[in-house]
Amino acid sequence: MNTAPAGRAADPDVIVAGGGIGGLSSAYALAVAGRRVRVLEQSPAFGEVGAGLQLGPNATRILREWGLLDEVVAAGVLPRRLVLKDALDGSELTHLDLGRGFQDRYGAPYVVIHRGDLLDILLRACKRAGVDLVPDAQVLAVQNGPDMAAAVTRQATHRGALVVAADGLWSTLRRGLSDDEPICSGYVAYRGAIPLSEAVELEGLSLGDVVVYVGPGRHFVQYTLRQGDMLNQVAVFASPAYQRGEADWGGPDELDTVFSACCRQVQYGAAKLGRERRWPMFDRLPVSTWVQGRLALTGDAAHPMLQYLAQGACQAIEDAWTLAAQAPPPGSDGQDEWRVALDAYQKLRTERTSQVQVTARSWGDLWHCDGLTRSIRNELLRDRNPADYKHVDWLYGKEVACGQMNLPV
Repeated sequence: MNTAPAGRAADPDVIVAGGGIGGLSSAYALAVAGRRVRVLEQSPAFGEVGAGLQLGPNATRILREWGLLDEVVAAGVLPRRLVLKDALDGSELTHLDLGRGFQDRYGAPYVVIHRGDLLDILLRACKRAGVDLVPDAQVLAVQNGPDMAAAVTRQATHRGALVVAADGLWSTLRRGLSDDEPICSGYVAYRGAIPLSEAVELEGLSLGDVVVYVGPGRHFVQYTLRQGDMLNQVAVFASPAYQRGEADWGGPDELDTVFSACCRQVQYGAAKLGRERRWPMFDRLPVSTWVQGRLALTGDAAHPMLQYLAQGACQAIEDAWTLAAQAPPPGSDGQDEWRVALDAYQKLRTERTSQVQVTARSWGDLWHCDGLTRSIRNELLRDRNPADYKHVDWLYGKEVACGQMNLPV
């Protein structure tokens, strides 16, 4: 195999395996810290499949430090509120105001944006920073040593001081550190974004809010994207077929049946969802080992989580910021320098992301409860003071620490 692929620059300092949001975030953070970075993406082109995502202030503070927040805000929407409603009767349970008081408290805004738009912003930023972007280059293995690492593709071997595994939930590179497997929740998601002009007849549509309808074994999310020109919708439910042990589960017939018991707003919204593709929901249990030699995990390869805290992309951005902050300065590529840096990265991030992973599961249980538990939940949420931030300070706060290291303020 060649060690210097035709048309490529000299060997980089860091090789990133995976060109999604986590991989490009790490690449950009390391590049602006002075490192030569190469990203190897298995797909023929860099791109993101999906619809909307939410960025809390713990992530947008970092995007602002990177000089990218203005682009993100211009491409997205600044919602007024996060709203929880009951999926069965449509009543509002509680809300969190995302306006001036929220932004003053946490030092940055809450933004919703299309996944593809965020990826494009990161891709342009990486190009400006001189990141070497290589599509159609699936990393098959990593050669790991005390002083260097190499990412092996079918076409070439790419050598550097560090390989960052950003190859997602089904990471093959994680297998060198852990023998665990993704865990299926039995829930499935249908996602879609439609032009707002096609949603005008949807009853009770709240254009300025992120609205989550929570119900027994199901929830439904609505918010606008692209400066209000599109409506993003997500329907998630526990599949009866999965619970029966059937191989084919979570199909459109189940989607229609489950949401037929919901309020009219949810029924009308669900009818607008495409039926061509569905996403079974997986996560993994937290692990304490993200680093082996000169290989480090990041993003969903390190800490895949369920979506109930809307923190998947946010935690990947936190990973990127922390890794770049701990990396030794350019030219310091000795064994001791990187060992200390990677040990610190692992220590600073594993406790934080473990808390997010575990709490996301718990919030899912809260959203999807039924019977008496649902009644008690609804009463408690209706009694909540909307100015009470105690349940999100740990997640968004300016002084949220990665171990002993505070995120940007």
